[in-house]
Amino acid sequence: MNEFISQKQTEFDKAIEFFKKEISTIRTGRANPAILDSVSVDAYGINNKLQAVANVSVMDAKTISVTPWDKSVLKNIEKAITEANLGLSARNEGDKLLLIIPQLTEESRLEYVKKLNEKQEKSRIVLRQIREEIKEDIENAEEEKDITEDDKFLYIKELDETISDLNDQLKNLRDKKEEDIMTV
Repeated sequence: MNEFISQKQTEFDKAIEFFKKEISTIRTGRANPAILDSVSVDAYGINNKLQAVANVSVMDAKTISVTPWDKSVLKNIEKAITEANLGLSARNEGDKLLLIIPQLTEESRLEYVKKLNEKQEKSRIVLRQIREEIKEDIENAEEEKDITEDDKFLYIKELDETISDLNDQLKNLRDKKEEDIMTV
């Protein structure tokens, strides 16, 4: 791997990790605590992540249990989950919430696949932006005679192969998630 690509490797890694995190919040019809990652709860006068004020666990394939550390914030948690509009039905058990994952309809599955495709495209745009920065660095190095013209073309070819591999990674992650979403 050439020095130009290795200088931006952490940015590539961050883009892939961001995509993984983003798609983990998309519902698949099975209980997954990651769908609650975006929920913020107003507790003690400040906004907190749900995981900071409650224990989130999977009870079975269709049920997530949310048990607050302090039972006085249970109503705030219930309100935050409802306002997050995740399509979950919450049942207040007094000391915890049980979130029931409804069966996905064909229409909702297709809507989630559409969201998945949008998230993939955003990640591909990020990769393209990083590619353009690297390509500009390579061309500047050639203009300043730090590398030869042959090296420039070799480095750009290697860059294109790296971007192609990363796009394939995104596609594989997306395909696996689509399979999870479309599985009844």
